[in-house]
Formats: sequence, structure tokens, C-alpha cells
Amino acid sequence: MGAGVMNKGGGGGRRRRARRGGAQPMSEINVTPFVDVMLVLLIIFMVSAPLMTVGVPVELPKTAANALPGEQEEPLAVTVTAEGTVMIQTTEVAREDLINRLRAIAAERDGDRVFLRADGAVPYEDVVQVMGALNRAGFSNIGLVTDTGGPSLDGATVEAETTGN
Repeated sequence: MGAGVMNKGGGGGRRRRARRGGAQPMSEINVTPFVDVMLVLLIIFMVSAPLMTVGVPVELPKTAANALPGEQEEPLAVTVTAEGTVMIQTTEVAREDLINRLRAIAAERDGDRVFLRADGAVPYEDVVQVMGALNRAGFSNIGLVTDTGGPSLDGATVEAETTGN
């Protein structure tokens, strides 16, 4: 095994001019700043995405249920506030117009998933009436949104974390 000597010129028959100080111009693209910017943007979007959910303030009841898996299309959110008003996303809707508005929305959507959020102080009858309106309007995949950390009814305690707020 012998040691070879490499020619600094690079071969190929072309001569390069020698610069003073020995520094050659770089011909490759420096990807490091691009990666840094992309990582910053990724972090910004990861932090801001949960803040873009529906923001009607309600005190959700606590249960021991697990969170529902996500899907492609953003599900419709219907909220019943403590005062008894019904809201679709963030728009207040009169109960008389609820079914007609929901049918119009169902005609425009691909999926039939809807999240029903109701304040814990709302009577069960009101929640069931809104569920019936959702079903009658064509939404059969209804998910009740709750906060975790409530009683599990088997004696075990569950750590509190928010799933749908």
C-alpha cells in the first residue's frame, strides 16, 4: 500500500487562478439558513394551530373518555352555552332556524362528523334536542366534547388535560 499525492489543481485540464489568502469562491448552495427558517416556521405553525380552534367559552363537563382521532376535514362544531344559546362554529343561531342551517351546511360538506359542545350547566333535555336536530339535518356522526380528568367511575383518578376546548 502506497501513499499517493493529490494534485490541488483538480485536474481536468483547466487552470484556476490562485487567490491571495488561499480562499476559493464557494459554488455550492448553503442550505443551513434555509433549514433554520423552515424549522422556525414549523415551530410557529405547531404552536399556532391549536389556537385556531372554535373559541366559544363554555365550561365542559369532565369525563374519563379518550380523545377522538383526527380526520382530514375540520369537523363542524355546535355549541350550547350556559345561557342556552346554540352556536354553529362562532355564529349564534336561533333554535327555529337550526335544522335549516344545518341542512345547508351538510349539503356543502363531505363528511357528517360534528362536535357537540355543551356547558355542564345546560339541562340534558336541551342537549338531546340539539342532538336530535343534528341527526335530523343529516349529521349522524356526533361527538360529544368533554374535558378529561373527571370521575372514571371505577375508583381510579385520571389526570386533567383538555381535549376539546
